[in-house]
Amino acid sequence: MPFTHLHLHTEYSLLDGACRIDALMDAVAHCGMDSVAITDHGVMYGVVDFYKSAKKHGIKPIIGCEVYVAPRKMTDKTAGIDSHYYHLVLLCENNEGYKNLCRIVSAAHIDGFYSKPRVDKDLLRKYSKGLIALSACLQGEIPKAIIENDTAKCEKLVLEYIDIFGKDNFFLEIQNHGIENQNKVNYALIELSRKFDIPLVATNDVHYINKDDAKMQEYLLLIGTNHTVKDDDKFVFPCDEFYLKSEQEMRNLFPHLPEALENTAKIAERCNVEFEFGKTILPNFDTPDNSDHFEYLKKQSLKGLQRLGKSDDKTYCDRIDYELSVINQMGYVDYFLIVADYVNYAKNHKIPVGPGRGSGAASLVAYCIGITAVDPIKYDLLFERFLNPERVTMPDFDVDFCARQRPKIIEYVRKKYGDMRVAQIVTFGTLAARAAVRDVGRAMALPSNT
Repeated sequence: MPFTHLHLHTEYSLLDGACRIDALMDAVAHCGMDSVAITDHGVMYGVVDFYKSAKKHGIKPIIGCEVYVAPRKMTDKTAGIDSHYYHLVLLCENNEGYKNLCRIVSAAHIDGFYSKPRVDKDLLRKYSKGLIALSACLQGEIPKAIIENDTAKCEKLVLEYIDIFGKDNFFLEIQNHGIENQNKVNYALIELSRKFDIPLVATNDVHYINKDDAKMQEYLLLIGTNHTVKDDDKFVFPCDEFYLKSEQEMRNLFPHLPEALENTAKIAERCNVEFEFGKTILPNFDTPDNSDHFEYLKKQSLKGLQRLGKSDDKTYCDRIDYELSVINQMGYVDYFLIVADYVNYAKNHKIPVGPGRGSGAASLVAYCIGITAVDPIKYDLLFERFLNPERVTMPDFDVDFCARQRPKIIEYVRKKYGDMRVAQIVTFGTLAARAAVRDVGRAMALPSNT
């Protein structure tokens, strides 16, 4: 059976992983592999880019994450006790597993963050369904206990993870980068596998694509930890073996354990997560009078026309009818109602709101129900720039709120629709050439005027 890399860090393991996603897929295909996993450190914001690129390249995407397990409760945050953590690889077997992994990672950031986004055994047990767990690298809880020569703890942990995930969903992960303690850990893992009938799985903890990329990844670590190559306490990898190895290279590392490589393919075959794009899922908007949502939007729009003194103007009435029909046809009635609700909440609470920017200002309905403050008829703005039945994309209102009072709007939306239905959008910054040269130069301990 073909080998699959199940432990891999993309560029979204920020300033640690150096696998650019599109280049990664090219390399996976070049190696003759038909699947690959993403297991970034503690985060999942790379999975959509990863999934789309994998599908485009004809590669099966396996969605996962390497989570940080707290030594006690994830809510315990005592210096010196809770500042260390263990690694654990989680892979999604199905869409239920994906949803559970999202819940785990979200809770790790919201409730368990202490140096890193951490989880605990109770959280894992609560959301274990649909997940496959691997015992991880030398930073895993079981490998750590092996290094400490605590056999009783090792066996207890194996049984605990079996209890959490189920015997068919927990694998002991072996790696061979030629570094200290790995032979000792692998030997003990093999013994544990035999004793508890738990399968082994071989991984390479991929952090960069080619062996020659090791130095690049080292500089990323130095930048991320604010160290230089001259620092005695710098954190860098001990060797250049954390690259995307071919199947033959992996077989050469484990000639005596072919089943550990075959298990990667078996796990890959089990993991089937499918993302659906282009389908808008909005929270439900409760109309004040429990009326039909479209009729309520229509009523509010006509009230707005009357307020503007345009209820008898054929141009305005025709435009309102047209916009409402398109909004209803495309399924965005609740979207307009939701945005109008929190914009008007801000206005009613004297929180400054902008007049609306971008294509949203082209909607007369938006103007009538208070989302924008621009009359699109007066300025001859085309509604199709905002919402076009020929181009089905989610419309976007650019609404500006007072920076100091913006948290009040977020809190209002959270309370009204629930934490699980509200999210904030992340933005990723990248280094331009000059900044990259400057940061690498600092990591190399070069003077700034070099």
